[in-house]
Amino acid sequence: MLNHDEELARIADEETRQRVVAGLGRLRPALGAAIPVGTDETLLLATWNIREFDSGRYGYRPPEPYHYIAEILSRFDLVAIQEVRNLYPLQQLQKMLGARWWGFLVTDVTLGTAGNSERMAYLYDRRKVDFAGLAAELVLPASAAELQFARTPYIAGFHAGGVWLTLATVHIYYGDDVAVDPRRLAEIAAFAKTLASNAAKFSCAPQSAPDAAPAPGNLIALGDFNIFNRKDATFAALTQSGFVVPPELQAVPGSNVDKNKHYDQIAWYKKLTGVAPTGRAGVFDYYQHVYRAEDEADYAAERAVKPARGFREWRSYRMSDHLPMWVELSVEG
Repeated sequence: MLNHDEELARIADEETRQRVVAGLGRLRPALGAAIPVGTDETLLLATWNIREFDSGRYGYRPPEPYHYIAEILSRFDLVAIQEVRNLYPLQQLQKMLGARWWGFLVTDVTLGTAGNSERMAYLYDRRKVDFAGLAAELVLPASAAELQFARTPYIAGFHAGGVWLTLATVHIYYGDDVAVDPRRLAEIAAFAKTLASNAAKFSCAPQSAPDAAPAPGNLIALGDFNIFNRKDATFAALTQSGFVVPPELQAVPGSNVDKNKHYDQIAWYKKLTGVAPTGRAGVFDYYQHVYRAEDEADYAAERAVKPARGFREWRSYRMSDHLPMWVELSVEG
């Protein structure tokens, strides 16, 4: 279990400190009930778009939300994180989770207005997961030069429990607030088709000889696809290229806070080798336990500095406007 004592001691205000203790007291049992305990034979894989982490739009995140975010992340073994704005949030999480055990990989800043100066990252528990050496940003070939991603997908290889995994995380362009924005659809289609047509090249498994092909890998796409509904063309663009979303995640009502949009996805290419889904997967709604609607009055003084349009918007810059999505995999090799 994550030790919060050192960071709690840095909070000077006693009322805030007690609020954090109470929030963690609600959060921990809820996480325990919703997410299975990790074992040597399983991998808990997650993706989470943590809103503008951290842009400071409504004031930079104070210590309180870091306690909750770290507590949630500590339940997983390997997490893809989108909307990272600078290195401080990752460094702070690594410190709280334990720098001896936890590591992270992160891209450079995405330039251009469409990219919002974002980075993408992987956070992983080195007691369960090893970085396999592969890390790259996906750029489309010259034949598709008329389209490039607003935020370049991030590919990385990992080794866990005797199996090799290649992850590709995305934050697809949003565009207009409609189910099928043309550029959004084009980005998803290009991403899925490019991964599928080059799947064999993305394996991070070791080669037995210089001229030998790598062992078959496990290619998993995950992140924020900005898919409104799984009946939309945007979802079909992913699955028609051979990516499979497990039925447990297809049953999730939504990964946004209102649980009515299917923005986030975890999908693997065709089939897994040496890895098997256990049937346990879902999203976790932390707003039932921290930054609850009934807690609004407790944050009046903090919100007064930069109040936002309402409490729901303001709290999304403390936690997020997305819920973490996860799946449990058997990795016995």
